[in-house]
Amino acid sequence: MFRRRRVEDPDELPPAQHPDAPSGEADWNQEADWNQEADRSDAQDATGGSPGPWDVTQPFPEHERIDLGSLQVPAVPGLDVQVNFTPDHQALAVVVVRGDSMLQLQAFAAPKRGGLWDEIRPELIDELNAAGGRGEEAEGPFGYEVRARVPAEPGAGSAAAGSMQPARFLGADGPRWFLRGVISGPAAARPAQAKVLEDVFADTVVVRGDHPMPPRDMLELRLPAEAQQALEEQMAQAEEGPELPNPFVRGPEITETR
Repeated sequence: MFRRRRVEDPDELPPAQHPDAPSGEADWNQEADWNQEADRSDAQDATGGSPGPWDVTQPFPEHERIDLGSLQVPAVPGLDVQVNFTPDHQALAVVVVRGDSMLQLQAFAAPKRGGLWDEIRPELIDELNAAGGRGEEAEGPFGYEVRARVPAEPGAGSAAAGSMQPARFLGADGPRWFLRGVISGPAAARPAQAKVLEDVFADTVVVRGDHPMPPRDMLELRLPAEAQQALEEQMAQAEEGPELPNPFVRGPEITETR
């Protein structure tokens, strides 16, 4: 299922506030250790011991995936796949939703030498601290990640004013690309709930392409042909009709029936 979501500020953090999300400080150790929640031996056996995320030129497990241009995202029953757009209709990120939790996916160009995630983590922590949140490095299923506490936005469900909501920033370096994943909502603090979103991150295939790109430029996202046509029809109707609805209120959706 696809949904088109408009994002007013492309630089904003992914939503980390949900009505059922835990408020206050996240207890990162309240359930099993994070590493114990990431047993992907079957996938590694199928690819010669190499874990995901995958590059399109490498062997990877054959599963049904949604082709979104630079990202091929696993089609998992019970998960809702959305594409976020900027106000000028540029695809910004893929969002995989499960209940009140979500995983945001973005792929970027990276230098041949790799190691972009090592550069980005300290910058991200500085940005989080400057914005009134907190971030710290920790070991996770994909190596080092950033576990953050992000200020809840005013009026965000039942979150108290000034409370902090958890988020996890995942990173994976590939051949001339970098994939970032952000888990928010209750799953950001609960390993058992995070497992299905971690599996989506691990099973995502990145299509870098051969064209030159400056490091850190986002790789292009594209909707499947039918979804793109539906989007263009919605945009045409919106231009002829009243003002577009509030992007934070559920409105027209692009849906794929599988």
